[in-house]
Order: sequence, then C-alpha cells, then structure tokens
Amino acid sequence: MIRATQLIPYRRSSDDYGLTERLKAEFTRLRRERHPLYLTSEELDEILHWKLRGQYGRQKERRKANTEDVIQTITGSALSITHPDEDYETELRLGILCCLRGVGVPVASAILALAFPERYAVIDFRGWRQIFGEERTTFSISDYKRYLREVKRLAGELGWPVQEVDLAIWEYDRVSDGKSVLNKAAG
Repeated sequence: MIRATQLIPYRRSSDDYGLTERLKAEFTRLRRERHPLYLTSEELDEILHWKLRGQYGRQKERRKANTEDVIQTITGSALSITHPDEDYETELRLGILCCLRGVGVPVASAILALAFPERYAVIDFRGWRQIFGEERTTFSISDYKRYLREVKRLAGELGWPVQEVDLAIWEYDRVSDGKSVLNKAAG
C-alpha cells in the first residue's frame, strides 16, 4: 500500500534513529570479534528495550528462564546458520531465536534486523498496516517472509538497506497514526 516515494522524508527522522544506528554499529563490531556471533544476556536485553519500548515488562518473567548459556547458544546458532535457500535460512534463524522464552517472531526479527540490516526488517503492527493495509498484532514466520519480500522490494526501489526502509515505514505510520492507509483500505 505504501509507495517508496512516501518514505523518503522518513529515512532518518525516527526518534530512535541514533540508537538504532548505534546498535547496528555494535553488531558490526561483534561480527568482526565473535566467531560464531552470539549475544550476551545484556546485549539481548538492550535489543528488547529497543524493540519493545513500553511493552518491555510484558514477558519479563518468562524471559528470566533464559540463562546466559542458553542465550549465547541459541543466538549463536541462529546468527551463524547459513543455507543457500535464503527463505529457508530466514525460517531457521527465526525458529531458533523463538526458542528463547518470551521471544516471538517480532523480537526475533529485531535481532536479525540489527545483526544483518541489509537483509532483514523488524515486523510489527505499524509496518504490516502500511504494507498490507490491515491491522494485525501477531505474526508467524510465513507472515514475516511475506512482509520481508515487500520491504525488500521497496528497498530495491530506494537503494536503501532493508532495515532503513522498515524504520522509515515505522516512522511514517507513527506520524500518521496509521490513518491514511486504513482510510484508503476502508474506502
């Protein structure tokens, strides 16, 4: 539903653009230093704060079951797995990350988007609403792959990394409060 040209003013206007860039730079550093790449509990917690914002406390008790060893093992597996079929690789990475308690597809997508911003986007209700013109708050791996295909298409049109397109979509929806796309869908 959203067009690439609508995103141009929102590329770097999100209030958390600076934090997002810092987290991506941290992942770039970690990819150079850690083989295999993995997250510590502190690094995962920082991503959770970034992604969940005001909803951070919602699954906090469930997430306490994730020990340091479990977090490092699971994230290490997910971030290092490769497969020639990119769709299957995405399925594997998301599925592995979702083994962590309190981590669903949206949080798993956030981890991937920060670790590999050229390939992955964060799925959430705002992006889905702008891409597909419908309200949704829960997402499957199949939903994510469908969403990612559309974000990659827009990224190709704009010549931007996938994650930056996603953040621009998020900001566009936040500023418009999703009204424009839902009005068009209803009309």
